[in-house]
Amino acid sequence: MNYEALLEEAESNGITIKEKPLLANDGRIRGTNILIRQNMPNRQKACVLAEELGHYHTTIGDILDQSDVGNQKQERTARLWAYNKMITVEKLVAAKEAGCRNGYEIAEYLDVTEEFLQEAISCYQAKYGKGFQKDDYIILFEPFNIYRLLD
Repeated sequence: MNYEALLEEAESNGITIKEKPLLANDGRIRGTNILIRQNMPNRQKACVLAEELGHYHTTIGDILDQSDVGNQKQERTARLWAYNKMITVEKLVAAKEAGCRNGYEIAEYLDVTEEFLQEAISCYQAKYGKGFQKDDYIILFEPFNIYRLLD
């Protein structure tokens, strides 16, 4: 899902997105208003917007104080929402089927940053362990690779 599609989805949910020259953060949310740092590539904006939408859908209250364990959990939940929005297991398999051979190519195919992809893979590894089977594929997270099972 690219930046434009996320903007449309946000608008359909009554969320206002504005790009501003933010100094301290790449994105911020307050109620139904999201600010995105304007001087980033659209791919990076998409990743930031996905996380801010994750906060919209999952976060309650002000969680800026990340020394609080409850706030850390809410931050992780918002990020997981973003990963599930942008990088599903099915999309990883589709990237492999499209001929992507490494993280750079997969990130390009999914229209996300390599950093966002790596964070998602780390999160999925924490959730699923070293890997798992999905239909005709074995997905390994350390080292990351996807193998198609032979018929």
